[in-house]
Amino acid sequence: MRIRLMLVALFMGFLALSNAAFATNVLITINKVSQKMTVKVDGETEYVWPVSTGVRGRETPSGKYRPFRMEKDHFSKEWDDAPMPNSIFFTGQGHAIHGSMYVKSLGRRSSHGCVRLAPDNAAILYSLVQKAGMQNTTVVLRGGFFDGGFNDGFAELEYGVQKTTKKLQKGAKKRLFFLGQLLDGSY
Repeated sequence: MRIRLMLVALFMGFLALSNAAFATNVLITINKVSQKMTVKVDGETEYVWPVSTGVRGRETPSGKYRPFRMEKDHFSKEWDDAPMPNSIFFTGQGHAIHGSMYVKSLGRRSSHGCVRLAPDNAAILYSLVQKAGMQNTTVVLRGGFFDGGFNDGFAELEYGVQKTTKKLQKGAKKRLFFLGQLLDGSY
């Protein structure tokens, strides 16, 4: 009986430590007013980069998105086969975060609706999202007429609550599974 209790305590300690091994979460926040992108990994700010979002009449949409497609070497079908290296697509209408050779225009609105980054920064972001997985990446765009662009704190708070909830649910599920095995006598 003592050995079984010791094994249970040891396993529970292992489960508690294994919560740290969950997938990396990436939060990409784009402020269309300041024309800056902030990249957070597991809640810690890793990068802040200048970007270019859409000009008037071709605005980049505001909202919260999950990337659904990535292409290392994409060429725009809509804009004369313009190169879009390290593209991370986040809307069905074709909006993406991608590298751009027009680095002199970073920091001001100048795109046709996508979010442009310096090529080196786009490569870093692409690699980061590829490693974490699109399912663990959130893209938040602020700065439209109705959201003011200054409320990034709410997106970060919501992201943190969701991340913590997901960790707690996974941990509880593992513990209940193990407890069920103990009660069944199958362990």
